[in-house]
Amino acid sequence: MSKKNEKKNEHSNMKWVVQSFMITFILSMIFSYVSTNGVSNLSLIPAILILILVILLGILFDIIGVAVTVANEEEFHAKATKKVQGSKDSIKLIKNAPKVANICADVIGDICGVLSGSISALIAIKISTELKMPFNIQFILSALVSALTVGGKAFGKDIANKNSTVIVHRVGMVLNKMRQ
Repeated sequence: MSKKNEKKNEHSNMKWVVQSFMITFILSMIFSYVSTNGVSNLSLIPAILILILVILLGILFDIIGVAVTVANEEEFHAKATKKVQGSKDSIKLIKNAPKVANICADVIGDICGVLSGSISALIAIKISTELKMPFNIQFILSALVSALTVGGKAFGKDIANKNSTVIVHRVGMVLNKMRQ
């Protein structure tokens, strides 16, 4: 690779690092504000449901991130020649796999991890005050949230590896519909 191409590649990588930092910062602020303020005003059951939703969202985006990195682009070229809806978007996802995986698994996945931690802390406070529990349940709740997240992502990675074509195609179809 020539020095000019190396320099261009370094610039592109640095630009992506800055963009992903900014995206993460902005999304994290928005999601943290909405979830923290929203959950603190809810009763216990809806707060727990939101916590479960945030954990599942993190797992789902981790699955998408893994699927995009292992999917076979050639399968989608065959579908694109047959004008199968979503196949062109699927090809774009695969061609941009490092960035897509970064956004899905790292940006959204990590934001969901941080949110689930703060939401679980708020839920622990609610449980302690509403049920007048004398001990700090936060340790148990944090361990449970961590175990569900890590276990769910491990299970999801297996699903993503075995079903990458289907997953990427479904995401491609969603993106295709969003553009219409």
